[in-house]
Amino acid sequence: MRSRIIHPLQPSARPSLLSLLSLPSLILAGAAFALTPATQPAFAIGSSVGLGTTASYSVLAGQTVTNTGPSTLSGSAGVHPGTAVVGFPPGKVGGIIHAADAQALQAKADLKTAYDDAAGQAADATVGAQLGGRTLVPGVYKAPSSTKITGSLTLDAKGDPDAVFVFQIGSGLTTASSSRVVLLNDAQSCHVFWQVGTSATLGTSTRFVGTIMALTSISLKTGARIEGRALARNGSVTLDNNVLTETKCATSPTTKPSGAASTSTATPTSTTKATATQSATVKATHKASSTPSATAPVSPSGNTPGGLAFTGGGLPVPLIGIAAGAVLMGLTLVLITRRRRIN
Repeated sequence: MRSRIIHPLQPSARPSLLSLLSLPSLILAGAAFALTPATQPAFAIGSSVGLGTTASYSVLAGQTVTNTGPSTLSGSAGVHPGTAVVGFPPGKVGGIIHAADAQALQAKADLKTAYDDAAGQAADATVGAQLGGRTLVPGVYKAPSSTKITGSLTLDAKGDPDAVFVFQIGSGLTTASSSRVVLLNDAQSCHVFWQVGTSATLGTSTRFVGTIMALTSISLKTGARIEGRALARNGSVTLDNNVLTETKCATSPTTKPSGAASTSTATPTSTTKATATQSATVKATHKASSTPSATAPVSPSGNTPGGLAFTGGGLPVPLIGIAAGAVLMGLTLVLITRRRRIN
């Protein structure tokens, strides 16, 4: 009687992982990857600084607030623990003067929190002793020592009204006479913050933008204007025929109906306006006098903030489900086919 020899399944007949990844499944997997949009870099990692009750102040100081001439403040003026707010009138205050009262005490506490928030954010780029002549995209910029603005500094929000600019100045901040900070492409003064390690001095006829938070003092020379605030933690704020205007953020624009025209308005001074149209579209315009034409943003040499952080760009949830289901179905069909061939 002839014995019957049963040979084990040859290795070549065993379904391997590579054999399971047949052409149909590879096509399905490739389609899933093709549906995935590329991740886009964000412009910055900075976050807006919460000001608390200091948001209602145009000027706030630790020792004194001193004014000369017909300065105009759209918000309140406060001092604590000092008690002197001098020069109003002839200066005009749109809000309330708080001298060493409970409101000023709370505002000073909120200022410390805001100052520490701005100082503690991770820097995107390091800047040197001169900011004038540059166009910067949103980000957190750190100056290890003092820095100065001579001429124009342009802040380009790249069409994002929520874009944030934070400047961390290790020592002093100064501007030359007639210097200006220009807002471009939906940049808003309410999202610009200057954390100054010592004192800030704005030169004659400067047009400045943002909230200055100085550890010591702030001095505004004759005719300087701020679309923002001058907040000094420990020292004094000195004014000389200046104008400080309120900085309220405009909301992001809503989707315009088909055929709606887009317009921009240039204003002679640095102001922030939110105009509601009949289509409920909110538009913010931020222009300084003699605003230059739009130019390509130039980040500090060798220190580009883009690419340090990433947002968005992920596959939408419905597409993830469809792609995953298609791949699993393809693999299941391949397994069934292989088993039938083996049996």
